[in-house]
This record gives sequence, C-alpha cells and structure tokens, in this order.
Amino acid sequence: MSAGLFAQYVAIAIAVLVSAIVVARKQFPGAVRRLRIACALPLVREGRPPWLRSLGKRIAPPARASGPNCGGCDSCGPSD
Repeated sequence: MSAGLFAQYVAIAIAVLVSAIVVARKQFPGAVRRLRIACALPLVREGRPPWLRSLGKRIAPPARASGPNCGGCDSCGPSD
C-alpha cells in the first residue's frame, strides 16, 4: 500500500469517526452522558495519579443542576 493511499484511508477514518460522534451526541445525549460517566468514574478514584485524575475530570460531563424548578432541559428555568 502506498503512502498516499494510506493517508486517504486515515483521512476517511477520521471523518467517519467525527461524524459518528456528532450523530451520537445529537441523537443519544443521555447515552453519551452515561458513557462519559462510566469512562471517567474509574479515573477519578482515590489513589490514582494526578494526571489520570485530571484526565477523568476532563472526560466527565458537566454536573446537572436539579431542584424544585428543574424542567429537565438545559435552560434552568421554571418548569411549566
């Protein structure tokens, strides 16, 4: 396989991967959030090296605000 053909395959693989991530985030936000939590949780436990804990914190999704006015959306306004 020539270097040019290999570069084309790598470029196509990256484009497909990015496309799959965008579709997953748009169509399945709850599943993506659970997956990020499942990946980050083992990394932030006590006893892990600091660099591994910081990686886990970057992978973890942002915290959700909950309370009596939580309508289930991201706007944090009063529920109808």
